[in-house]
Amino acid sequence: MSVLLEDGSNRLVADGNTLSVTGSVDFEGAAALAAAGREWLDACRRGADVALDLRGVDTVSSAAVSMLLEWLRQASRSGLAVTSVRLSAPLARLTEVAELDSLLPGASAASKG
Repeated sequence: MSVLLEDGSNRLVADGNTLSVTGSVDFEGAAALAAAGREWLDACRRGADVALDLRGVDTVSSAAVSMLLEWLRQASRSGLAVTSVRLSAPLARLTEVAELDSLLPGASAASKG
C-alpha cells in the first residue's frame, strides 16, 4: 500500500491495482486528488486492469464527480481497463442525479445501512 496524498481531510491510497480515496472531496481538495490519481494511473503498465474505490468519500460535490471523470479519462489515455468503480452512497446518488452512472464501468454503491 502506498499513500499518494494525505491533506488532513482527504487520503488517496494505491493498493495493488486499486486507487482508493477517503474523506470529503470538495472544491478545495479535488484538484490535488485528481492530479495525484492521474500520476498514479499514468505510471501503471499499459493494458493493466485498475479499480477505483470511492466508498470512503463521505461528503461530495460536483468536484468529486469531476475528479472521478478525470481519472477515467486518464485511464483511457494510459491504455488501462477500469474494471470497477465503487462509490459511497452519497456519491452514487450524485452520479445518478447527474445521469452519469451509465458512464462508470462496473459501478457499485456502498450499502446505505
